Amino acid sequence: MNAHKLLEDRVDDDRAHTVLNLKVAHPARMYDYYLGGKDNYAADRSAAEEALAVAPELRAIARANRAFLQRAVTYLVKSGIRQFVDIGAGLPTQRNVHQVAQEIAPDARVVYVDNDPIVLAHARALLSNSDKGWIRVVQAGVEHPQRLLADPQLRAVIDFTQPMAILLVSVLQFVPTSDPESIVRPLRDAMVPGSYLVVSHPTQDFRRTAVLRVADTYHRAKAPAVPRTRGEIQALFGDFELVEPGLVQAPLWRPVGPVSSDLDTIWMYAGVGCKP
Repeated sequence: MNAHKLLEDRVDDDRAHTVLNLKVAHPARMYDYYLGGKDNYAADRSAAEEALAVAPELRAIARANRAFLQRAVTYLVKSGIRQFVDIGAGLPTQRNVHQVAQEIAPDARVVYVDNDPIVLAHARALLSNSDKGWIRVVQAGVEHPQRLLADPQLRAVIDFTQPMAILLVSVLQFVPTSDPESIVRPLRDAMVPGSYLVVSHPTQDFRRTAVLRVADTYHRAKAPAVPRTRGEIQALFGDFELVEPGLVQAPLWRPVGPVSSDLDTIWMYAGVGCKP
């Protein structure tokens, strides 16, 4: 069954939990558009093009962010992690978390979390064609961490008595609160020592005027986005110990090849922290 057919079958069920309105842009589908995907709609493309007119580098940022995610997962699997919770997972694309992890460790467990019914339908379609076990899709939002942590589908896959990794990759900017650390704290507290937190987050430390104009386009698209400073983003890790090279621009986190010299256009910090 292909993703679009599954979407038709699943939308009515998903709408009971999250209203599906294709006339309103959604960050996950805008991100898909930046990456050159096809799982987006007119409202998403219009909002994305408005943002690109302000900051054409958004495509490069999306690619750098995706590459960071893949490098981070590879690092974590090689460090012994076998459980992943990808919050705000977005639409499936090439080299998803479970694919990267299970290439190295076929027993890796992955739970994808998102609040967009279209994301959920496409993720289920992808996983219906997978011969790998221990993968689950959960409908939830990062703004309710305690509710997510109690979800029985999550608990059926993730063993909270063992080390794990929680991924918050380019998602916390869509939580318009003055205290994002309070959202992350319950997630950190739920993990045992030896677990990891992966975060990427857009910043206003570079190209501030353009960044704030992009944030304004997201606000008008009914998807408020808050760029934060390096200090605010580092605070999300609490007392977790940052893995070298620390909190850096996404392309600089353990690169596997040459890094572009035009780093000012990649206004995305990324880091991985380990619970002591």
